[in-house]
Amino acid sequence: MQNAPESSLVGQEHEVEVGPVAHGGHCVARTEDGRVLFVRHTLPGEKVVARITEGDEDSRFLRADAVRVLEPSKDRVEAPCPYAGPGKCGGCDWQHAKPGAQRRFKGEVIAEQLQRLAGLTPEEAGWDGTVMPAPGDKLPAGEVPGWRTRVQYAIDEDGRAGLRKHRSHDVQPIDHCLIAAPGVSELGIEKQDWPQMATVEAIAATGSNDRQVVLTPRPGGRLPLVELDKPVSVLRVEERDGGVHRVHGRAFVRERADDRTYRVGMGGFWQVHPQAADMLVKAVMQGLLPRKGDMALDLYCGVGLFAGALADRVGEKGAVLGIESGKRAVEDARHNLQHFDRVRIEQGKVESVLPRTGIEDVDLIVLDPPRAGAGKQTVKHLASLGARRIAYVACDPAALARDLAYFRDGGYQPRTLRAFDLFPMTHHVECVAILEPAEKGR
Repeated sequence: MQNAPESSLVGQEHEVEVGPVAHGGHCVARTEDGRVLFVRHTLPGEKVVARITEGDEDSRFLRADAVRVLEPSKDRVEAPCPYAGPGKCGGCDWQHAKPGAQRRFKGEVIAEQLQRLAGLTPEEAGWDGTVMPAPGDKLPAGEVPGWRTRVQYAIDEDGRAGLRKHRSHDVQPIDHCLIAAPGVSELGIEKQDWPQMATVEAIAATGSNDRQVVLTPRPGGRLPLVELDKPVSVLRVEERDGGVHRVHGRAFVRERADDRTYRVGMGGFWQVHPQAADMLVKAVMQGLLPRKGDMALDLYCGVGLFAGALADRVGEKGAVLGIESGKRAVEDARHNLQHFDRVRIEQGKVESVLPRTGIEDVDLIVLDPPRAGAGKQTVKHLASLGARRIAYVACDPAALARDLAYFRDGGYQPRTLRAFDLFPMTHHVECVAILEPAEKGR
């Protein structure tokens, strides 16, 4: 049941002093009567006029945009992207902040989540408080790295390509996305008309020249003739079952990491930043220090990125079990790792498959769960397997912190934590935590 329209506070403006950054790409402020505002397009310490975009009289908190900056922060820059700002594209959160400040804000969010949800200080988490940029991404203020190798364009009613507005289905048409990788931009998606399409996803592989476009038609929509600026394979998302089917060209792209080529089929998951896969494999392997003969688990294994790195390092006497829920990803993982006799990939949810394996002890565990995290029951099971070390790869600091608390209950503590800015201009951040049994100490 919706609230009566007269209770809505949308459109009200408040002059506010902006407080700390919060998880989600906004900052915290309060109205004159003490209501909590989550304000986008501002920075800590600023004085702004905030216009409410969501909320009513009964809301626990309100959302708002900073529509006028009265006292700017020294960390503020003019947003390089013309589509960044109140009411425009929702893809980026921090176009108006200096790159160093963006990383500092992400660090503050990680620290706040660790403290609030896991009761850990940075020191207790084994973290020095820094968020590391990818090599080449450390650019002067006002410059934007083109890093996003996968961009899903929304298509408006007129067939124009754009990106969604923040927390909205509305489309902001664009002629260029600044954070798109060169391999995506060179396809020229924004220059084409896409009648009867709902979305067009562009994928530019890092490890090859493979380019792919995934089309999702509107209900009853017919595919257009795709003529782009570069050779590209075309896939279609079926209205009937949501499955992805090849129209022409390869059904996969070839990615490369850790000196190995990986097949990623039908628009499947791969790290979006071109350097992310290598950086994360390096961080995980440096943290785990695999030994010859180790038994290792790679959970939520995707197309086998970490399983392949582990298999290389545990040798012929070692063994690796990967578990992944996606059918196509499992097919790809089995293909990618077919020459390793001691690697097995199982399909299904981790919480269902792992207990059925009968495995009672392992040496090493890698888990790279979805944004919601692994959860209490899965963590409890993992903690019972007696692993020497566990590597947790996290794309959400809140989920990471919750699961670290569950691991603590199971007798594991973080040995080290590293944070990587693999999503510049957005609020997203990647972390790698290395855990070990608490009795070992540091």
